[in-house]
Amino acid sequence: MKCPILSLTKAVRLTIATTTTVTMAVATTMATTAAMVMAMVMAMVMAMVMASGSAMAYPLYGSDDRAIGRLEQARLAHEGVIKGREKIAGELLSLEQVDLRLLEHRDITLPVTDEKFTKQLRALLGGDAKDYGLAVLDLSDLTAIRYGEHGARVTRNPGSVGKIAVGLALFQSLADAYPDDVEKRMDVLRDSQVTADQFIISDSHSVRMWDRENRKLTRRALRVGDQASLIVFLDWMLSASSNAAAAMVMRETLLLKQFGTAYPLSSERGEAFFVDTKKQDLKQLLETTLQGSMTRNGIDISQFRQGSLFTRTGKKKVPGTNSYGTAREMMRFMLRMEQGHLVDEWSSRELKRMLYMTERRIRYASSPALRSSAVYFKSGSWYGCEPEPGYECGKYRGNKRNLMNSIAIVESPAKERKLYYLVSLTSNVLRKNSAVDHQSLATRIHRLIEQAHKDK
Repeated sequence: MKCPILSLTKAVRLTIATTTTVTMAVATTMATTAAMVMAMVMAMVMAMVMASGSAMAYPLYGSDDRAIGRLEQARLAHEGVIKGREKIAGELLSLEQVDLRLLEHRDITLPVTDEKFTKQLRALLGGDAKDYGLAVLDLSDLTAIRYGEHGARVTRNPGSVGKIAVGLALFQSLADAYPDDVEKRMDVLRDSQVTADQFIISDSHSVRMWDRENRKLTRRALRVGDQASLIVFLDWMLSASSNAAAAMVMRETLLLKQFGTAYPLSSERGEAFFVDTKKQDLKQLLETTLQGSMTRNGIDISQFRQGSLFTRTGKKKVPGTNSYGTAREMMRFMLRMEQGHLVDEWSSRELKRMLYMTERRIRYASSPALRSSAVYFKSGSWYGCEPEPGYECGKYRGNKRNLMNSIAIVESPAKERKLYYLVSLTSNVLRKNSAVDHQSLATRIHRLIEQAHKDK
């Protein structure tokens, strides 16, 4: 559904275009008339915006409060003002509508597995079940919570899902610096300017850069010297899954952890810190910042750990360790976020909001069955190929490894939330398109949940 002011906007443009074609003899009269029409239209627009309630709040981070430019572009494209994709129903929640759903149920833990539910989930995986890890927590009826899992304790490299651990580390470091001042935390996110440096090398993921003055959107990989606010780099890390942005967020988080309220530092001082500090000390700081944040917030790092930065140069500058995750512990991460247990309510809520307004829905979240649903998700892949007679390897179809991971919180339909469930999925099914597989599984799981609550 288009924005309610779209037809009026087109009408205004048509009126202006017509006015420019009149003869000079009536120009003054027409200009006066156009001004009157414009004033009337703007009054109508403002009235409709006020009535609609959420129009000014969309997209999620479109407000000046957060200043993520690409979301202004998304709003203008959705309204038809500029070229671009119209948003689907599940993407149109306002800022206030994206909230934590379990604040009144903070004592919920993963229940024992429901054998019938588990059997149904295992059947969805077919003959490749041994290569999947799956956990589903159905919260649609909080008086009868269901939990099913299969292979959910098998550890696999989490890929880009590990970036949620980086997000947690950032919010924990902000809270450590400003424990009683969430407004100051937002100020740091919004006002701290970050300049991409050697930490970003190398990464090919493109990000969206919005030129507000010229209304121009550029899609490209980050380059050394690019500047943006810390919250924009955080958005690039989670919405576009940019490894370069993740490396810069981790760099800044380490500086924030080390210097506290003295952050942000100048580029020169920040660079000097990483040059002058011993590698072993940097490794310890990384461990304290990343794994320490997970442990402090109730996550078992023997089951879910992001151990290093996401770029080659970043890993050289700050040594780390290996990364892994299980479907079960990534499920617990989402559950604790919904309960406001990740740092505090403000941090959990902001992290969930960042997982809502991604650039586009891909892999698990791209299922057509979820178009009307609000989906909060992160995915990650890591595939590799080796020579094999008769087989042409390709993207997400590795024959050496073919890791794909997805986490998702689904509220369906978006505003009504008749269905509400959490999914954590890992896989290493060789030679099959794992992106398509996860999309198909999303459809099957959603239909299974629908069937269980068909009378709701």
